[in-house]
This record gives sequence, structure tokens and C-alpha cells, in this order.
Amino acid sequence: MQRKRFALACCCALIIGLAGCSRQQSDWQKTRESNTPEAYEQFLKKYPSGEFTPQAQARLKELYDDRDWQKARDADTPEAYQAYLNQYPEGQSATEARNRLENFSMAQSPAGTPAAPGTAPEAPAGTAVGAGPAGEETPPAPAASNRVAPAPKPAPRRGAPPAPPAPAGKQAEGTYAVQLGAFRSGSAAANKHWERLQKEYPQLFAGLTPKVVPKKTASGMLYRLQGVGASESHARKICKDLKAKSQPCVIVRGLT
Repeated sequence: MQRKRFALACCCALIIGLAGCSRQQSDWQKTRESNTPEAYEQFLKKYPSGEFTPQAQARLKELYDDRDWQKARDADTPEAYQAYLNQYPEGQSATEARNRLENFSMAQSPAGTPAAPGTAPEAPAGTAVGAGPAGEETPPAPAASNRVAPAPKPAPRRGAPPAPPAPAGKQAEGTYAVQLGAFRSGSAAANKHWERLQKEYPQLFAGLTPKVVPKKTASGMLYRLQGVGASESHARKICKDLKAKSQPCVIVRGLT
């Protein structure tokens, strides 16, 4: 008789356990379908140590990350990006946040005040923006007072045929650059980003040369990616088109 009671108790416990598992699986499926922070919070409150608890915690963290990154993008201020990095130093969009912070830094004038709207920002003093080999610093250009003015071009002879136009689709080389991001993981990451941009926007980056400029900061090395050799109009078009697609871009002028 005792054996029968014991077997019955085991069967009841098994049935209850299976029912509980089935209910948890059903709730988990509903939570995944909802895919909202509120749904995962409710699931974790109901099953703090359940079978699907680790997955729910991981997904909730991703959703919080996405939500706070969107807030930072909507604000689009250095303070908003820094607040995101303080909360998610290794977050899904941490690299992009650091890139945008660096772009805000580049957009500051040498005196530390923001450049006037609609004008190309000056490169900070001492910033290497030359067209030397990738990953190497180049010395700043000499002061304007020490330069020798170039000889004026001779006027065209009367009756001489006009100069042939530049080939279609090719931008004239200029003294402007565009900064496209700043990377902490090294110049390889910057070069990889350049390759991706060239594949996505081949016409936009035609005629530009990539340049990786290392910069030492309080938090470590940054590797700035620049495309050099653009005219002013070309540089403005690049940044306009990239910013329309939420891509970082800052104009750097006065390259020699």
C-alpha cells in the first residue's frame, strides 16, 4: 500500500513539473513574440531562476542598449553620447558613440568654440591631416607668414583654345579632407571602414585618398580616418550625403 502511495506521489509531482515547464515555455514564447522590455521584465519577475532566465536577461540588456542609443542619437550632443558610453562602455553602439564624440571634438575651432553653422570647421591646432602614409603623423604646415606666395599663373593667350574639361565623374583634387570616424582598435579597423564606405559610395569617394591619423588621448590612442584630396564642394557633398544616412562626417579644411 505504501508503495502505491509513493508511486502515486511521484506521478503527481511529475505531472505538476511537466505542467510548470509547459507553462514556462508558453510564457517564454509569448515574451519573445512581444519582444519589449516590459515583456521581458514581467517574465523575469515571474521566473527569476527559470530555464529561460539567462536568455531573457541578455535580451533585456540588448533592448535597453538599443533604447538608450536611440535617445543619444535623437539628442545628438556630446553629453548624450558620453552618457551612453558611461552606461554602456562595451555596448553594441559604443564604437559609434566614440566616433561621434571625436567628430564633435574635430568640429571645434582652435579657440574651443563651435564653428559657425554652415561653415567648414577648422582642424584643431597640431592635428595631422596631411596626405602621408596611413597611420603616420605629419608635421603641421608652417605659418602663413613664412610661406612664399606661389607665382601667378600666366594669362591664357588670346585666341588660345580653352583647357579641356576634367573627365566626367572625377572630382578635382583639392585641399580639403573629410573625417569619417575615430577608432580605438587600431588602424586596421579604420582601413576596413574605408573599404566599406568605398564599396557603398564609389562615386562619392572617387578621387580621395585614405589617411589614418593616430592621436594620443587621455583614454588611449585614437585612429582618425580621413579622406584627403577633396575640393570644398566635394567635401560638403560627402558630409551632407553621409549625415543623411546617420553616418559621421566632419569637414577639415586648409590642407596643403
